[in-house]
Amino acid sequence: MGLAQAWSVALYGVDGLAVEIEADVGVGQPRTHLLGLPDASLHESKERVKAAVRNSEEEWPKQRIVLGLSPANLPKGGSSYDLAIACATLAAAGSVPPDRLATTVLLGELALDGRVRPVRGVLPALLAARRAGLRSAIVPVDALPEAGLVDGMTVLGALTLSEVLAWLRAESADLQPPPEAASSPAPDVPDLADVVGQPEARWALEVAAAGAHHLLLTGPPGTGKTMLAERLPGLLPPLTREDALAVTAVHSVAGTLSSDCPLVAVPPFVDVHHTTSIAALIGGGSGMAKPGAASRAHKGVLFLDEACEFGQKTIDTLRTALESGEVRIPRRDGIARYPARFQLILATNPCPCAPPKEVDCTCTATVRRRYQARLSGPLLDRVDLRVRMRATTAMTNADARPPEPTAIVRERVLKARSRAATRWSAHGHTWPTNAQVPGPALRREFALPRQSTTLLDRALATGALTGRGADRCLRVAWTLADLAESDRPTADHVAAALQFRERRQT
Repeated sequence: MGLAQAWSVALYGVDGLAVEIEADVGVGQPRTHLLGLPDASLHESKERVKAAVRNSEEEWPKQRIVLGLSPANLPKGGSSYDLAIACATLAAAGSVPPDRLATTVLLGELALDGRVRPVRGVLPALLAARRAGLRSAIVPVDALPEAGLVDGMTVLGALTLSEVLAWLRAESADLQPPPEAASSPAPDVPDLADVVGQPEARWALEVAAAGAHHLLLTGPPGTGKTMLAERLPGLLPPLTREDALAVTAVHSVAGTLSSDCPLVAVPPFVDVHHTTSIAALIGGGSGMAKPGAASRAHKGVLFLDEACEFGQKTIDTLRTALESGEVRIPRRDGIARYPARFQLILATNPCPCAPPKEVDCTCTATVRRRYQARLSGPLLDRVDLRVRMRATTAMTNADARPPEPTAIVRERVLKARSRAATRWSAHGHTWPTNAQVPGPALRREFALPRQSTTLLDRALATGALTGRGADRCLRVAWTLADLAESDRPTADHVAAALQFRERRQT
C-alpha cells in the first residue's frame, strides 16, 4: 500500500501540458478508479494496463487503486497515458522504485501483451515536458526518430513494458537511444523551366514567393495553373530550425510524419480536393479537434485546385486563418489551436464548361458570374495577386528565350526576402516577409509619399478598393520594390500592385 507519481502530457492542439498521474493503492475492494475527466478511450486504459502488467509477468495489485490525473479540471483523452499509469501503479504497490519517475515523462500505448505501441504527438508532448522541467523521457521505439529532435532531454525508446520496469529498477535494460539524425533529403520539386509560356503568371508566382503573398490563377484547362502552383515550394527558402519544429509538431499530431526522416525541413505543399469537408480543410473531428490541411500547410503552400467547385461555406472558413495565421477550433473540452501561416494558391476555370478556347464557351453571362461568385468577396479581398492565364497557342517558339529555371528565379526571391527582413529588422521588427507587415505600420512608420499612393487614394474614394485591399497593395508594392532592388516603392510599383488586384476574371 502506498502512493506514487508519474508524468505524462496532455495535448490541446499543438500545445501540451504536463500531467501528473498519481496512483494510490490502499485498503478496499479490488477496483480501479480513474479520476481527472478522462474520455472513453482513457477509461478503457484500466483494462489494457491491467492485462499488459499481468502478461509482463508482474502482479497487479489486489487492493483498491485510485488514479488521479492532475490538473483534474482539464479533460484528457487518448491512449498515450497507458505507460505512465502502469508505472505509477506498480510504484505505488512497491513493485518498482519511484525515484526515476519524478523527472521522467512516459508516453506510449500498451498492448495487452505488454508491447509499447506508438502514439501521435510525441514531439509537441516532449517539448511541453521540457518546458515543465522534465529532463528524461521514455517513448515507443517507433517514435525515437521524432523524439530525438528535442534537445536538452535524455530520450530512450522501449519495445515492452518489461524493459521500462527493468530500467526503473536500475537493472540491465534494453532501452534504445535515438538514432543519429538523418540528413533531410533534397526536396524533389519540379522545375519552373517546365512551364511553357505564361510570362505574366510566372512573374506573379515570383512576386508571391518573394513576399509570401496569396495568389489566384484563372484560366482554361491545361494552361499550367497546377504546374505553377506545384513549383512554388521550390522558390521558397528552407525552413529555420524553429519553423521546422513547429511544422513537424503539427504533422506529428496529424500522424503524417515519416519514420525515416521526421523533421519537416522544407516548406510543405498540401493539395486539397474540391470535395473536401470543412473539418478536413481547417481541422475538426470528435473530442479535441485534429489538424486539417490548412495547418499541415503551415509555413508552406496550400493549393486549392478547381476553387470554384468548393462549397462556399467550406472555402470561406479559411478567411480567419488567412488573417491571423492560426486555426482556433472551439470544442466542449477546450479550444484546439493550430498554426496556419500558409500561402494560399487558388486555381479555377473561368466558367463551368471550361473549353480550351474561350470563344467556344456556351455559358451565359449569368452562369459565369454565378460560378465565379462562389469565391466570395471577403475571401478574394485577402488574395493579393490575381492573374488571368491564356491558352497556350504553340509548344515551341524559336524566337523566344528558354524559360528561366527554378534556381535562377529562386536566387532573386531569396535576395528580395533578405532585403525585406533586413529593412524591417533595422527598425526593430521581426516580420520575416512583407505579407506579415501590419497595415498601421505601412501607413505610419513606413508611409509612402502622396504622389506614390495617388492611385490607391482614388480607388479607395470610388469604393473600388477596401482598406484591407489597400494595405495588401502596399505590401505587394514593397515586394516589387525589393525585387527591383529599390529602397522604397515608387508610383509605378503601387500601380502594378493595384493592377494585380483589379484584374477582371470575366
